[in-house]
Amino acid sequence: MSEQPVAARRRQQESTGQLRRIPSQQRGRERFEKILTVAAELIESHGSDGLKMSEIVEKAGLSFGALYQYFPDKTSIIRTLAERFNEQGRRCVEEELAKVTDAAALQGALANIVDEYYAFFLSEPVMRDIWHATHADKLLQQVDAEDMEFHAQMFLAVLLRLWPDRDRKELLAIARLTMQLLAAAVRYAVSLDAEEGAQAIALFKKMQIVDIGRLQQQ
Repeated sequence: MSEQPVAARRRQQESTGQLRRIPSQQRGRERFEKILTVAAELIESHGSDGLKMSEIVEKAGLSFGALYQYFPDKTSIIRTLAERFNEQGRRCVEEELAKVTDAAALQGALANIVDEYYAFFLSEPVMRDIWHATHADKLLQQVDAEDMEFHAQMFLAVLLRLWPDRDRKELLAIARLTMQLLAAAVRYAVSLDAEEGAQAIALFKKMQIVDIGRLQQQ
């Protein structure tokens, strides 16, 4: 199928990465989910850079009009997939941090979060591709930054509960840096082969234990 309709739309307006609308009727929801499923399959096969609206239309058995009814461009599809994966990660972090009652429990919670994130990205090649693509896409960088800040604020709430007398700005800086380092460690680990990745994760967890212990002593 011709890519001209896609090119024409892109020339007319700059991508915002936003949905046109979220369907409320069952038929619309089913079509919406089918688009995302097909897009995820294509990203897994060709990468996010190779995702084409024409291929989604063809594989999903839809018209361009039906596709554009929900997604104005491929960036909005990729962003929707990224936000869905991020929501799964947020639930994981929230569940683990809710268990924290002291510094020792905090160390265990962070170790579990690292393990779960690493396992999650190993099992989700689509999200792994999107995550790597974040560096070159400003819209995805925004989604990633919002997600990191969400995690940092959850972590800050725990630190304030454990150390209520500590300076809030200092604890916020610790929360933000910890979550950034955790994400960076997982990104690095998934870029390695299985054995080296597992070793990198194990080493990072040991480093975190030392860091949290030092923070507790301050």
